[in-house]
Amino acid sequence: MKTFVMKEIDKVGFMEKPIPEPGPNEALVKSTAGLVCTSDVHTVAGAIGERENLTLGHEAVGEIAQLGSAVDGFEKGERVTIAAITPCFQCQNCQRGYTSQCEEMTPQGGGMLGGWKYANVMDGTFGEYFIVNDAKANLVSIPDDITDEEALYTTDMMTTGFMGAENAEIPIGGSVAIFGQGAVGLMATAGAKLLGAGLIIAVETVPARKELAKKYGADIVIDFKETDAVEKIKELTNGHGVDSAIEALGAQITFENCIKVTRPGGTISNVGYHGKGEYLNIPRLDFGVGMGDKTIKTGLCPGGSERIKRLLRLIKNDRIDPTLLTTHEFTFDEIDKAFELMKNKEDNIIKPLITF
Repeated sequence: MKTFVMKEIDKVGFMEKPIPEPGPNEALVKSTAGLVCTSDVHTVAGAIGERENLTLGHEAVGEIAQLGSAVDGFEKGERVTIAAITPCFQCQNCQRGYTSQCEEMTPQGGGMLGGWKYANVMDGTFGEYFIVNDAKANLVSIPDDITDEEALYTTDMMTTGFMGAENAEIPIGGSVAIFGQGAVGLMATAGAKLLGAGLIIAVETVPARKELAKKYGADIVIDFKETDAVEKIKELTNGHGVDSAIEALGAQITFENCIKVTRPGGTISNVGYHGKGEYLNIPRLDFGVGMGDKTIKTGLCPGGSERIKRLLRLIKNDRIDPTLLTTHEFTFDEIDKAFELMKNKEDNIIKPLITF
């Protein structure tokens, strides 16, 4: 089968690989559609270290081609979606409730980010076929009235962005500032609205993303190239700061600004992928010299079938249309072009849809 791989750091390309055979608890899925993620770009740039001929991708839908002997409840040919993280649901971290930090298969042994298996510790989804580990817990049937494209957004962008809003602990009617309105930031904005935020402030400079932020629920969009975002947020909240701030970019400056604009007793939710540097620095005085009653929460997107079923329900009942994020479409043979656009953030790209 044809795959799209990370050959080594900063080098990608197509590669022929054997179609994998599923184990007893696994499923083989024939790919029908996928999305390229900025996380793929970070991986190729070396954010998680060297990888050799690793198939990329973690946002995919497809049809069941083969089921392992212990996997029931599904049928060959059935349309399915799979979350970007695929925990085992059996290890200590999974049983403790931290499934995204699954300990199964992690080379470091401690389970850090171990729920993220695709294009990390096993081949990803950018192939004509891919394996789903622990399939009974991670496969989700796609309802007939939901398209492949809609279902794709549950795999990462919705579950990650919504987690950013959930971890922010926004009180009903409370205020939240969301730094970065890429695909995850936009879904964090939508999640904040769904959770009942009374004031949603988005920080972004790209015109198309600013407009989408308004469509997804932002009351105010601050262009950080036109005004000081921290000062403006303080002004909008009568000097108090927001109840919650969400970092959705993965940059030092936005992480610092989240701490600066959050009021005492508030929560900073980091959902951005910090792919560079050895440390993240905390502004000492804005953190109350360590005693400012400000909470920082982090997380890797929730996975598992129950989470994805809930997100599909939001789409089915018209609570959200995630397909507004699709700005480009490519065939699998053109995925290298999509990857390059995502790498350089050219042509106002947000998410490129890949069809097989």
